[in-house]
Amino acid sequence: MLFLRGPVVSAAFAERSVTPSSQSQSATPGTHAAATPPASAQGELAARYAQVCERVARAAAVSGRKASDIIVCAVTKHADPDQIRAMVDLGHRDFGENRVQTLMQHAAMVEEYVARLRVVPSAARSDLAGGRLLSAVRSGSVSSTNKPAMPSLSGPIRWHLIGHLQRNKARKALEFVRLVHSVDSLRLAEELQSIANRREEPVDVLLQVNCSNEESKFGCPVPAAIPLAEQLDTMANVRIRGLMTMAPLTADNDRIRMCFRRCREIFDEVRREGIGAGHFNIISMGMSNDYEIAIEEGANVVRIGSAIFGEPRVPEAVEEPAPEVDEDEQETQ
Repeated sequence: MLFLRGPVVSAAFAERSVTPSSQSQSATPGTHAAATPPASAQGELAARYAQVCERVARAAAVSGRKASDIIVCAVTKHADPDQIRAMVDLGHRDFGENRVQTLMQHAAMVEEYVARLRVVPSAARSDLAGGRLLSAVRSGSVSSTNKPAMPSLSGPIRWHLIGHLQRNKARKALEFVRLVHSVDSLRLAEELQSIANRREEPVDVLLQVNCSNEESKFGCPVPAAIPLAEQLDTMANVRIRGLMTMAPLTADNDRIRMCFRRCREIFDEVRREGIGAGHFNIISMGMSNDYEIAIEEGANVVRIGSAIFGEPRVPEAVEEPAPEVDEDEQETQ
């Protein structure tokens, strides 16, 4: 069972999460006029989301699983606020961000939006963009070959930090994040442990492994993965929940599959060693261009951005890996 489903979800997380009411996801006419995107944009978002749900379901079936076994983390890096709000209205609950500052901004925006939804009458629900989107997807008026299994309308909003985390930003991140996907060094794990000790609240993390062996990517080297996992497992308030990896940016599906398969092999080996016993159950791998292969190779968390939100309006320049910044130095991002 995954950490985000059923009784595995901790009470502490439930208290920290934003929980929209399943009967208050609308607004009276005019209340959120500024937050309602054009009808054409609504339909495009709904259609892309439905297609992703369908493709996830098909890939899950190939690997002998159900769509409900896979968590889609919607990456909001290039999403407009209106799009994020619409996804909340569609019932989506897992969102991911690369940068701590952007995550904080988006999380605050969503929290404010959900707070508004709690105080408006449910009778006006159909006037809200998300209500129309959900109805369109479920009724089949949005083009789809199979109706996707849409997420529940109730439940907490969960934020995932999927990008590289600098130690001097860790404290801020833990105020908002349910799961850190990108722990790749003992120093970062020790910093998270120190913060978690002060907060008296454990933090769930994934060990990022550089299974593609690319110098441009973060992640611990493959030979160091199991020793580092063992060290993380000794920390009282850092819970290692699984592994994360990124495939090489290539059109060669065989190379991509080999990378994901290697991550799954490491995952299985860690479990055989008894590391993280009882809670080591997450494999986060796969993005918009390769998530189906990732699911076929065992992923149960996929990180999808452009396939849901569309391509960024202005192409972003390729970023060089950021150097580690000490806590007493000025933040550079």
